Amino acid sequence: MSSGLDLRLGIDVGGTHTDAVILDRANTVIAKTKQPTSLDVTSGVRAAIAAVIGQPGIDKGRISHVMLGTTHATNAVLERRRLHSVAVLRVGAPSSVAVRPLFGWPVDLVAAIGDHYTIVAGGYEYDGREIVPFDAEATRAFFTSVKGKVEAVAISAVFSPMFAVHELAAADIAREVLGADIIVSLSHEIGSLGLLARENATVLNAALTEVAREVATALTTSLHEYGIDASVLYAQNDGTLMALDYAVRFPILTIGSGPANSIRGAAFLTGLNEALVADVGGTSTDFGMLVNGFPRESTAAVNIGGVNTNFRMPDILAIALGGGTVVRQTEVGVDLGPDSVGYRLPEEGLCFGGITPTVTDAAVQGGRALIGTVPVPDEHHEVLASALDVADSMIADAVDRMKLGKGDVPLIVVGGGSVLIADSIPGVSQVLRPEHYDVANAIGAAIAQVSGRWDEVVSLAPGRAEVIEAACAQARARAIEAGADSEKIEIVEIDEIPLAYLTHPVARITVKAVGPLGRL
Repeated sequence: MSSGLDLRLGIDVGGTHTDAVILDRANTVIAKTKQPTSLDVTSGVRAAIAAVIGQPGIDKGRISHVMLGTTHATNAVLERRRLHSVAVLRVGAPSSVAVRPLFGWPVDLVAAIGDHYTIVAGGYEYDGREIVPFDAEATRAFFTSVKGKVEAVAISAVFSPMFAVHELAAADIAREVLGADIIVSLSHEIGSLGLLARENATVLNAALTEVAREVATALTTSLHEYGIDASVLYAQNDGTLMALDYAVRFPILTIGSGPANSIRGAAFLTGLNEALVADVGGTSTDFGMLVNGFPRESTAAVNIGGVNTNFRMPDILAIALGGGTVVRQTEVGVDLGPDSVGYRLPEEGLCFGGITPTVTDAAVQGGRALIGTVPVPDEHHEVLASALDVADSMIADAVDRMKLGKGDVPLIVVGGGSVLIADSIPGVSQVLRPEHYDVANAIGAAIAQVSGRWDEVVSLAPGRAEVIEAACAQARARAIEAGADSEKIEIVEIDEIPLAYLTHPVARITVKAVGPLGRL
């Protein structure tokens, strides 16, 4: 083996397993492991690190980067735990007072972050005209009233993705009143157009900052304990990476990183840029589409813990079908799940000597898998055969729902439970199970590039080419801020959507820049 800092450690935390891989400079997998995901998540991450660096031939001193995809942020929102109390300021009176901040939020989530909000005068029109002047006095009074009651601030303003002046002014006042170290999340840095959904994403981002800090501290501490001195990056929702400090600023971007990692890993392992991907775990199967080598993004509002947001997320279809999904005989037929034995499959599955019929047992009985320690008991054969038919039907339906056209598409199958999927599926041209399919998610994290995204609504009056070039420059700047090599950034996506019924040409421009990791 050569010397130098030329190894990367990729970690992905799933609901059932925490996977880790080590890749060399040539992107060859030289070590991998699957460990049970622990209740506190961090313990499972530590176990995965210990297992993978302890394998023969691994020199942990050569690890230059550690990439992590984690469910910490998602779990914190779903469980209403470890969230900051947030002061929510909207700069939008009188144009946006009909629906108050936090409207429609679950009561328990509002209680977790505190019911502190107000709307002050300000905001812009789409063309840059100020609706009314920003009310600095009311803003200062609000922050004074919540001093000592909140740990973070979320600021949103009307059309701030185009003109952020009022948000920035409000942020200055927040730091003046609440202290320079107060956590401030600004909506123009997080969401796109659509005030309410953008505001919601900003509030969640502010509430999750401490969670992100805890994860960052836990991971860096674990790496230090194992003597690993490496740069730490986080996987984000579009299948790319961001630097540690960037992830702490924008923890909302880590939600959905798991499925994105699997899709990127599938692309890398097969060399395909356009395909359907199925990530089969112990509890569920996530379907996504590869478009230009990256996950197809959702165009619908994304609901997180009962709150609608509009930031970018991969277009994922999740079905309650995994290796540990429980099989039951009912009066009307065979039911699958939605409950699963998860990582307890080696203890509870029939093929391991347990007493719980699972979809894995059905796959073993159907000849699709050669795993287990004992034959499946004869009395379960008929039920398990029916269960496999139900599973095949669920998968075929999911394939049909995710495809954009009528033609057949290749299906890349990854994840520990991928043996469940048949070799022939309606609407699929071929089923691919690449080498290392079981840890594709961790591989996706390890090989990911760094991205920057710019999304704005602009007037095309200065000239279309000039406007697009300015947007590309902003996307490149964000990629560099997130940790990309400034000399190797490429623009991989430019979307231009003209806005109708306006007096002069206006369009929404979205640009995505991607580059390899910057130098240490």
